Amino acid sequence: MSTLHQIALTFIKSIGPITAKNLLAYCGSAENVFSASKKQLLQIPGVGNKTVDAILSTNALSRAAQELAFVEKHGIDVLFFSDEQYPRRLKNCYDAPILLYFKGQADLNQKRIISIVGTRNATDYGKNLCRQLCEVLAPYHVLIVSGLAYGIDVTTHKECIANNIATVGVLGHGLDRLYPQVHKSVSQKMVLNGGLLSEFPILTNPDRQNFPQRNRIIAGLADATIVVEASIKGGALITAEIANSYNKDVYAFPGRTNDVFSEGCNFLIKTNRAGLINNAQDLIYYLGWYDEVPENKKPVQVNLQLNLTANEQKVIDVLKNGQLSIDEIAISMNIPQSKLAIVILTLEMQGLIISLPGKVYKLV
Repeated sequence: MSTLHQIALTFIKSIGPITAKNLLAYCGSAENVFSASKKQLLQIPGVGNKTVDAILSTNALSRAAQELAFVEKHGIDVLFFSDEQYPRRLKNCYDAPILLYFKGQADLNQKRIISIVGTRNATDYGKNLCRQLCEVLAPYHVLIVSGLAYGIDVTTHKECIANNIATVGVLGHGLDRLYPQVHKSVSQKMVLNGGLLSEFPILTNPDRQNFPQRNRIIAGLADATIVVEASIKGGALITAEIANSYNKDVYAFPGRTNDVFSEGCNFLIKTNRAGLINNAQDLIYYLGWYDEVPENKKPVQVNLQLNLTANEQKVIDVLKNGQLSIDEIAISMNIPQSKLAIVILTLEMQGLIISLPGKVYKLV
């Protein structure tokens, strides 16, 4: 495979990710796209004269040579759509870019990846939520993705660095520059453990229209997108909407009804576009990570000094032998399910037991 031709394919005007994938599917490789005749290209469904003329008259190969020289000089990885290293989660998104530029150490196919987004005008409330999320998620070997913008984005990256979590910033420009420049020191630390990712070539300015476009990568890379703080208008809600269109999980922290920087989160929750989470434990539960105790994290032991009722203590005792269904607990305790349901709900609210699929319960 020719990296030069793969890069060149992204420089052809009027060819976006969907058309590019169509060309690759019929031609077999980027080299074959450039060597195909006009007649051969016109036989491809969805490819018309305008696209063919753009391919045949392009100077993309010379521009690609400049790009290739830059990435080789600066140790930047070129991830093509067909490469094994290309993010698999993103590849499943219909409009995923055919090529990415990546500088860093992170595994973009790591087992656990989440995106955290939010307002550029982060409050102390939002910053504290970012800190708490990162502190709790650190033992789970998670990769956290954001956009390296002001506010929630850069706060997330900084907290990841503080907790030794791999973090990737998705940029709205080429890797020959950084916007905002004030985050340069943060980005340099990110490259050591996480990285910087972009679909844009060098000489691409951080223009306004690039950022909604890059948001689809933030959403597509992850298993779930978490909105920490967001106004009713802005990039965070765009990212959440894109994640929903990809059938990805979206979660949001609720805020006060009169707080402008929580309006977006409250709207997502109210319209069932996001699940409500109050803390990192909620996220771990929803993502199904609760059964895997991370390294260096001891299981929480039930505090026997809690002021439990007799039936609550019986449920705790029964579950010490392992997870059980509500039917099995009811039989063991010789108690009606209607009465047991209230006891179980109380224990769940106290954080002593958790519910698994199929009305099965276990101790935390």
